[in-house]
Order: sequence, then C-alpha cells, then structure tokens
Amino acid sequence: MKKLLLILLLILMRISVYADGGMWLPILLEQLNIADMQQRGFQLTAEDIYSVNKSSMKDAVVLFGGGCTGEVISEEGLVLTNHHCGFSSINALSSLEHNYLRDGFWAKNKSEEIPAPGLTVTFIISMHDVTDSIIPYLNPQMDEQTRANVVSQRSAQLSAAFKKGTHYDAMVRSFYYGNAYYLFVTETFRDIRLVGAPPASVGNFGGETDNWVWPRHTGDFSMFRIYAGKDNKPADYNAENVPFKPRYSFPISLKGVEANDFTLVYGFPGRTQEYLTSYAVDLTVNSFNPNRISCRDARLEIMNDYMRGNDTITLQYASKAKGLANAYKKWKGEMLGLQQTDAIGIKQQYETDFQVWANTHVGKDYRYVLVNLKQAYTSFRPYSELADYTSEAFYAVEAINFAGNFRSLVEKSAVDSITNEALGQIAAELNNKSEGFYKNYCLRLDRDMFAVMMEIYSQKVDKQLQSDYFKSQVAAYHGDFKAWANAVYGKSVFTHPDKLNKLLSTYSKKKLKKLSNDPLYKLYIEVTSLYEVQSKQFIQPAQIQIATLMRDYMRGQMAKDSEKIFYPDANSTLRVTYGNVEGYTAKDAVYYNFQTTDRGLLEKYKEGDEEFDLPKPLVDLIKARNFGAYGDVNGNLPIAFIASNHTTGGNSGSPVINAKGELIGTNYDRVWEGTMSDIMYDVDRCRNISLDIRYTLFIVDKYAGATNIIQELKIVD
Repeated sequence: MKKLLLILLLILMRISVYADGGMWLPILLEQLNIADMQQRGFQLTAEDIYSVNKSSMKDAVVLFGGGCTGEVISEEGLVLTNHHCGFSSINALSSLEHNYLRDGFWAKNKSEEIPAPGLTVTFIISMHDVTDSIIPYLNPQMDEQTRANVVSQRSAQLSAAFKKGTHYDAMVRSFYYGNAYYLFVTETFRDIRLVGAPPASVGNFGGETDNWVWPRHTGDFSMFRIYAGKDNKPADYNAENVPFKPRYSFPISLKGVEANDFTLVYGFPGRTQEYLTSYAVDLTVNSFNPNRISCRDARLEIMNDYMRGNDTITLQYASKAKGLANAYKKWKGEMLGLQQTDAIGIKQQYETDFQVWANTHVGKDYRYVLVNLKQAYTSFRPYSELADYTSEAFYAVEAINFAGNFRSLVEKSAVDSITNEALGQIAAELNNKSEGFYKNYCLRLDRDMFAVMMEIYSQKVDKQLQSDYFKSQVAAYHGDFKAWANAVYGKSVFTHPDKLNKLLSTYSKKKLKKLSNDPLYKLYIEVTSLYEVQSKQFIQPAQIQIATLMRDYMRGQMAKDSEKIFYPDANSTLRVTYGNVEGYTAKDAVYYNFQTTDRGLLEKYKEGDEEFDLPKPLVDLIKARNFGAYGDVNGNLPIAFIASNHTTGGNSGSPVINAKGELIGTNYDRVWEGTMSDIMYDVDRCRNISLDIRYTLFIVDKYAGATNIIQELKIVD
C-alpha cells in the first residue's frame, strides 16, 4: 500500500513530464497539467476550470441524457449539445403531423418549449479522492466477489455521508483498474425541454457517408432548457417550474480559430482502454470488431431498405439505425487505425520491456502477470465470439427481445401459490408496455431480420455452444431461414398485437402453455437459458480473471514507469482534455486542413439526396453570402474544425473552449483515421471534430430567425 502511494505521489509531483493525449481529472489539473496548459497558450487558472469554492467551468458542463455531454450557455439554463445527442428525444416528440426530426423545431418563446419525458442532465458538484477510504479495507487474500462487496459497501457508506442533509446524489468510481477511487457529488435535473433543433438535413448532413469522416459539414447541434422548482432545485415536470439559474454559463466567442490555437474539451468521455495488453488488442482487431461489424452490416442493410422512401418506418427506426451505425463505423475505423499503427507490435515491444523489468524487480512479483493474461485471453476467445453473436445477431431480433419480457409472467404462472388476480396485474402491466413496443415496430422488417440473423448465428457460433433446440429448428426447416421466419412470425402471438392484447386481457394460469410454447418465446428461453449457464460458468469467470490480472498489470506499469504521468481511462466521469487546432496527414500524399466552410458545404449539397440535401431557404441564404458577424475574415462561413484533443464517445456535445475560457465550438466526432484513440492515442493522426459556434449561431439567427435565443447569450468579440 505504501509503495503504491509513493508511486502515485511521484506521478503527481512530475508536472513537467507530459504525454500527448489524456483525459484528465479536473481535480488534479493544478498538480498535473496547468503548467503545460499555460505553456501551450491557456490564459486562465486551474481554479477557473474546476473549483468548489467559486463558480467555475465545471458548473456549466452537464452529463446529457446519460450518454452525452452538454454545456449551459445562458443565465436561463439554456443547454447546447449535439443534434445526435438530442436525436432520440426529438424523434420521440415527433409525429407525422409535427415531424420535428425532419423539419426542425424552434421555440419563439418559453411557452413553446416542449417537455422531453425521461431526459435528464447532471452536474458535478464536487469530486473527492477516496482511495485511502477504500484500499485499506482490501487485501490480496480476498476473492474477487468479496473484494467487490467490500468496495460496494464502502462506496455506499461514503456516498451516504456526502449526500447527508442535501438533495445531491453521490457515486464512487474505480480508476486504474481498481487501484484508485474517486467520489463524485452530483445534481440531476429531470424537467428538460426542447428549445431548438435544425432539420435533420442540417443536423445530420452527410449521414452515414460522412460519419466519422473529415472533412465534415454537419450542423450537429440542438438546444434544450433546464427547468427547476421555484427554489432552483431539481423537480419533476410541472407547468409552474421555472428556467434554472446556473452557477456558471459559457461566454461565446465569434473570433474563431487559427492553426495551433489552444483548445480545451470538457465533458464526460465514456470508455477508453489505453493500457491493454497485445492479447486484448489482438482480440479486438481480429475477432471482436469484425464479428460485430459483420452483424451490423446486415442489420443496417435491412433497416435502410425499409426506411428508404417510407416516412412511417423512418420515424420508427431512424433512432435505432443511427445508434447501430455510429458504433459500427467507429469499429471499422478503429480496426483500421490499430492495424496501420501496428498497435499490436507496439504493445508487444512494451510487454517485452515490462517482462525484462519484472524479472529483476524487487518487491511485488509481476513476473507472471503477462503469462497469465495471455492464457486467460486464449481461453476466453471462443466465449467472446459466442457473446458477440448472441448480442449482435440473436438479440438483434426485436420480437425475440420483446418475448423475453414475458419470462417473469411465465415463471410466476408455474408457481402454485400465486393467484390469477396477481397474474392479471402482471399481464396488464405488460399489455400497457406492449403499446410502446408496437408503436415503433415493423413486422415485415423484423421477420427479414430474423431470417438473416439466425443464419449468421447458426453459421458463426460453434455448434457445441448452440442450444439443442436452436439446432433442431434449423434442421426442421432444412436450413431455410426464410421459411423458419415465416412460420414463426405467422404463429407467434408476439407478432400479432390484437392476439397478444386478447391473451393478456384475460390472462390466467390456464394460458401458461400458450405463452411458454409460443415459438418466439421458446426460442428466446432455450437460447437464453443456455447462454446464462455459459456466462456463469465460463464468460464471467474469465472476465473476472482478466480484470484481476489487469489490476496487477496496471500497478506494475505504474511502478515500472514511475517517471510517466498515467491519465486514467475514461469511465463516464468528468474530464478535461486539451490540445491544439491542427490538420493531419490521413495517408500518403493526403493532408487535411483544420477547417471547413460553406464552400465545401455547397460542393457536397445534392438536391433531393437523402444524405446531402439541404433546405432551399438555407441554400439561398448561403449563396447570398450575407454571413454578418458569423463570417470569417475571408468572407466565408466556418462550419467545423479539428484539433488534437483526446476524445471518445460521451464527449459528444462537449464544449470546446479557447485559451480565454470562451466557447468556440461543440465537439461531435473524431476523424476516421484516429478512432483507435480509445485503445491507442496517436498525436499525428487522432483529431476531434467540432462544430464551429459561428455556424450554430448562423443557423439559429439567420436561418431559423430565433432571435429570442440569440438575445439570451453572452457573445463576446
């Protein structure tokens, strides 16, 4: 324990040692980063970024909807985030009569703002290093379950102590694979309302063709407002609630960016794995990513075929398809980047050096950690593939997943002591939930999905790992998966809303056989039951073993390279990353500039195209070239820019801040060639993509005419 604390202390003291990349904890900027940041051009202090004694930038950064970031940009709780972050809420609020997703939406006053049910935003109130309140309660003799229980108990106790007497929440998160722990005090608001969003042709301009690609011309933004009770505290939706008064809101700069300008991204990055072994990277490059990519290729092809030219199905599946496509394309770029940078080879060289060090290291024994990790990954590989195809193929079928919701009803129906009245209540709840499912469900699409996904699952999963029932059904239809799909979807009650409604409305124990023998339910339960056994016996133990070994390997890396600053992997906690505005070389003889403008937007524009169309009024407005305060010194309208900030999923919507602490853009993507930064950051090719705030304001002001929004912003020259 003392040795680990000494190592961490040495790391904290070595301020001058800097490695490009990194997602830094705001609480540690003063000790670790501020000198380097100021040397790169930052003009403020660490306390301006994070403070518990006064308002600071952290008080304007929110976890948006649980998976993105947003920033407060007015003293009336106005939040700016990405269009793709607000997408599901905008989609849910849309209808054929009021298609806000397709046409956009702009509230001209607060009474027109639309509540977004289920949407939340969360602020970080404070952060605390609680490592010394947890680690002493652990010891090497504990098995992993006991260790996890102790960590959970201590975390709950610490969280309760920090929450006591407040309306705040608190959570403890593990860092460095369980070698350190931090506690976060949070405040979550539940009344969030849609204020403005451009039409999808602007907010998603370029579609999947341009996704993860530079140069970009996407107006990827949307605006929401936080509402609170009269006491300015979180409250459930109420017409009497008032706009939240934030502790801090970002001023907005119209000066734009130049090459080499300092930039800072503040947000909630989701997950990175920078300290993995070569064995893990090999699994990612040669198994994990290819498996998932092939499944999503097939899934997206089916969805896109049905959505094309059909507004009803597009409303039902646009959000689903977007979520699938985003990760799918990222995995492809990640795999390419890891191969081109020889990530496996680089990791192997480091491991060779580590082993040499470990063989002579005095103290904790690290000699066998890499050997054991290699064995663990070798044993885990076939079960990793099973997990891939179970999640990405078998559970890709909506009707199978839906049938799974009835497992509890089936199991309770077999209990002698339960009454028909109690079962009727469960059935009624399921009946109510089913309305939401069928609202966004297309039977024909899902039937085709079943045929394709079951064939993939049958071919790719080791036959010894498949359930006997699944194999018997494949044999019964002689490998004709379309025939199997037609038969199942014709017979199943889950693909006929009226029949299901009738069954649930009159449900009793007598109906148990009808449910349990339903072809979709039976398929779900047979495959799932076996997978649960396989998971418990093989997958979970392997994952626990790898996690345990990685904790030792991480500690060993920190001991070996005590001169190095180790930033913690992302885990959806608040982080700061900083870099500079700069282009990059994508491949031989191809160099990309750091900025895009209206000229490139119009070059891509194709009237009537599903991905590259634009509203005619916007095209006319841009062609008139009357950009006003939003144009640059050359008379162009800036659209997007790139910089060397180390970002990942979850950073979508993050504020991009200049050297003076002013908002200059909104982060929304990474370049295709650099998406491997979740595993290996490369300063020469990893670039984050940000929407220039001037294009955002141009759309709001000149295109939408929402001057009411412009008037509440603090815009600086």
